[in-house]
Amino acid sequence: MRKVVTGDQVAQIYNRDPLAFPVWRAPVYRTPGWIIAIAQLCRFLYWLARLIIRHPVVSLVLAVLGFTWSATGWLGVTLLVVWSVLVLVGWRVLWPVSFARRAASPARSRARAWRYRRRWASVMTISGLAPWYQGRIILPVLGKVSATRYVDRVRVRLVSGQSPGDFARRAENLAHGFGATLCRVRTSRSGAVLLEFVRRDALAAIVRPAPMPASPDLRALEVGRREDGLPWLVRLHGTHVLVAGATGAGKASLLWSLVRAMFPLMQQGLVRVLAADPKLMELAFGRAIFDRYGAYAADPGAVVAMLEQAVAHMQARAETFAGYQRDHTPTVEHPFTVVLVDEVAFLTAYQPDRKLRERVMNSLATLTTQGRAVGYCVVAALQDPRKDVLAIRNLFPDRIAMRLDEPEQVDMVLGDGARDRGAACELISADPATGAGVAFVRTESDPDPVRVRAGWVADHDILTLASYCRDDPEPLDDTAPLAIEAAA
Repeated sequence: MRKVVTGDQVAQIYNRDPLAFPVWRAPVYRTPGWIIAIAQLCRFLYWLARLIIRHPVVSLVLAVLGFTWSATGWLGVTLLVVWSVLVLVGWRVLWPVSFARRAASPARSRARAWRYRRRWASVMTISGLAPWYQGRIILPVLGKVSATRYVDRVRVRLVSGQSPGDFARRAENLAHGFGATLCRVRTSRSGAVLLEFVRRDALAAIVRPAPMPASPDLRALEVGRREDGLPWLVRLHGTHVLVAGATGAGKASLLWSLVRAMFPLMQQGLVRVLAADPKLMELAFGRAIFDRYGAYAADPGAVVAMLEQAVAHMQARAETFAGYQRDHTPTVEHPFTVVLVDEVAFLTAYQPDRKLRERVMNSLATLTTQGRAVGYCVVAALQDPRKDVLAIRNLFPDRIAMRLDEPEQVDMVLGDGARDRGAACELISADPATGAGVAFVRTESDPDPVRVRAGWVADHDILTLASYCRDDPEPLDDTAPLAIEAAA
């Protein structure tokens, strides 16, 4: 059916030429001014309500200041501001943890989010992460921003068809675009990524050893600091730990940090440490600790005997637990046992006696495959992470890679793809002041490597711990960190 056009719907444009072809247009309706005023008022009220909902704290502060000014004038506003500042300062001094969680962190995150939101479109477009589709640019969606003093974590929802690898290839562009020193791309969930922007290096200076708690948690022993400024917590109960690093990388500091963190439990008889020290250098300095709260062995034959005895005790404990319990809880009768092996490659690869090598490998393999459930943990340190040096490295769920000599060694220690996720262990500085103790950690529960630095345990700290073992032992009341020598 043909549509009929009437004169009420269209109007002919006036033209003086009688022979010109008629041109039609829609009629013009003039909206009354009061309707325009109501529409603009509604738009303003909607914008104001949205602003109040999105920024409730700022809105409340402005409302209180406005009411105070109208009631008391500038004097009342000044007194209110001074009083608020004093309250915040007192909160910061008396309850720093609560202040950081409730006030400082949210304020910092909002400020950083505004900075990312302002630059988001330009950086995404220039770096090639905003595709052109059907005549328009589609931007990845900027999500929640959480910031610490050192690191910003930005959640991003990907455009359909993008992958985390696209962002990983543009990590350097993103770091420079947002004014960060480094950008790492973490896999968040399907269709999203987590960008970590490192603004300041929290690990540039030597890290002091953490105070020893009265009741340490074997699933979260504080041994240093993470890149985001938070404490570095290492789990020993229910896992095994492999530590790899070149000479001078700081493996000794990490091993002694673990011993120091467990020392109160060692005094209570809940933890035993079996120390194997084939180099006769690192662990021998505090041998009194192991002689009193465990065992110490340096000769290869003595090390093999100690490991085989640990296997026998482990299997006997398993027979005791069989049918009664599946998880281990440290007790005086059945303490948590840590097998601490420094430079395990000397025992598994460089030992000239083939029979000793085989016995060591058999003992370590048995401990790492059967010891987790009955309260046994193996912590092994080595310099060369190749497979022919330690064939059972895949039996260690948690791995720590310090400074390494070659880029290929990173994936040998932390697993395939670790270096592509940012674990550049070969770039860690060889200068002890800036690189000793710096490492990348990959745990069983988190495949993404995290940059950390172990606390530097000086000779004085080790001798102080050993002194508690040579004298009549008393419960160690450590309310402050042990002293650190002035020079690193």
